[in-house]
Amino acid sequence: MKIEPAQTGDYPALIALWEASVRATHHFLQEEDIATLKPLILEHYFDAVRLYCARQDGVIVGFIGVAEGNIEMLFIAPEARGSGVGRQLVAHAIHCLGATRVDVNEQNAQAVGFYQHLGFEVTGRSPLDGQGKPYPLLHMALAAG
Repeated sequence: MKIEPAQTGDYPALIALWEASVRATHHFLQEEDIATLKPLILEHYFDAVRLYCARQDGVIVGFIGVAEGNIEMLFIAPEARGSGVGRQLVAHAIHCLGATRVDVNEQNAQAVGFYQHLGFEVTGRSPLDGQGKPYPLLHMALAAG
């Protein structure tokens, strides 16, 4: 697997991967939430982060975006979940991009457990997500030491 900066030409593949990943893991989201988020991510959020993708045999199987030490997005192709792609992308974000924090949807228990397994701990909670929707966020940070 190769981790490299994403290019604008990768965006169509990235947004398709995002949607497939969200549908596989974010069961609490409504159809209208996905429809609202998709253009925002494609037109704004990708450009607001340092965006890296993981490729296996030339195919993007996951991506991560980091801004100001915060993992803003991490999405893995459903067929690649559990294969170490996420772990490698987070390691890249920590060691190469200086990431030490992440906000995780509280309702996405698998993601919370994933980050805890990688050494993050809950440091706070917000009752609303970044769009002001009632999807609580857990603020997590790498444990000291």
